Amino acid sequence: MIETMWVWGAIGLILLTVEMWTGTFYVLWFGVAALCVSIATWLFPEISYATQFVIYAALSLGSLTIWKLYYKKTETYSRVGQAQGEEIGRIGIVIEATTPTQNGVIRFTQGLMGSREWAAVSSETIDVGSNATVVAVEGNALRISKSN
Repeated sequence: MIETMWVWGAIGLILLTVEMWTGTFYVLWFGVAALCVSIATWLFPEISYATQFVIYAALSLGSLTIWKLYYKKTETYSRVGQAQGEEIGRIGIVIEATTPTQNGVIRFTQGLMGSREWAAVSSETIDVGSNATVVAVEGNALRISKSN
């Protein structure tokens, strides 16, 4: 019969492998707890099954709770395609005219949120070749107005 130490070790390695596939850090603590129980059964082979399960539950849930309490997500400001406010005030050239009833296209010399050309909406008519300023981001389009 297989020793209990090897069973806990195999469970721990399987859980760590699952963690590497998911990358969530939740399964990690259950895998580490199983490896710790494997070491405990190697050091103290007479530990009963009930005690092993209690140790496993305490280690896995305790370490998961401690991790959740102290883990702080860091805010990333590099979200591609999501407005962060830096584009407001940028000036570009209208390459397709916009009117209150028709969307146009605006081009920037330097990329804005990952693209040089954007759909543009305006409450005024802006002709091709005119400079326009970004005043807001509305979904996947930029609201523009004429530049002076």
